[in-house]
Amino acid sequence: MLKTSKMVLFYSTIAMVAVFALSNPIGVCYAQGVGTITGAVTVPLPKYKKDCVVYIENVPGNWPPTKGACIDQKGLVFIPHVLPIVVNTTVEFLNSDNVLHNVFTPDKIADKFNLGTWPQGEIRTYTFKQTGVAILLCKVHTEMEGYAVVLQNPFFSVTDENGNYTIKDVPAGSYTLKVWNKKYGGKPQQIEVKNGQALQLNFELKK
Repeated sequence: MLKTSKMVLFYSTIAMVAVFALSNPIGVCYAQGVGTITGAVTVPLPKYKKDCVVYIENVPGNWPPTKGACIDQKGLVFIPHVLPIVVNTTVEFLNSDNVLHNVFTPDKIADKFNLGTWPQGEIRTYTFKQTGVAILLCKVHTEMEGYAVVLQNPFFSVTDENGNYTIKDVPAGSYTLKVWNKKYGGKPQQIEVKNGQALQLNFELKK
C-alpha cells in the first residue's frame, strides 16, 4: 500500500511538472512565483487615456512571438489602433474594406516597409525584428494611422477608455515599468513584484 502511494505521488509530481512546462514554453523557472500589476493612466486630454501601452522594459528570458497578431483595415481605420507585440512577431494586415488599402511605415525599426496595395479579403504580413514603435500609415487614405509597439517580453497591457490596465502573471523580481502614449510621456517606475502580490501603480502623463 505504501508503494502504491509513493507511485501515485510520483506520477502526480510528473503531471504537475508537465503542466508547468506546457504553460512555460521558454523554459524559465520562476521559483519565486508571480504577481499582478494594475493601475490607471491619466492624461491632460481624456480622449488619450485609451490605447496607452503599459509594459515592463525587460524580463529575462527568450520570449516567443505573440500569437494571432493581426491588424484589420475596416471602415478606413486600423483595428486595433495600437497593437503591442513581442519582438519577432509576424503581424497579418487584413483588408476588410471594399476599397484598395496600403500599409507602410517611415520608421527604421520596421525597415521603413511598404507592403504595397491590395484589395478586400487579402492579407499581407510583416515580421517586426526590432523593439520600438512603428507608426502605420496608408498611402491610399492619408487619414489612417495606427501603431505597432514592439516589446522585449509579453508583460504589457493596453489601457481601456478609462485609462485602466492590468498586467497578469508577472514573474517575481525587480523591474522598470514604463508607459507609451502617442502624444504624451510618463516617468518610468522602479518596481518589485512579489509572489501573490497585486501592485497598484498609476501614471500621470504630460507633454
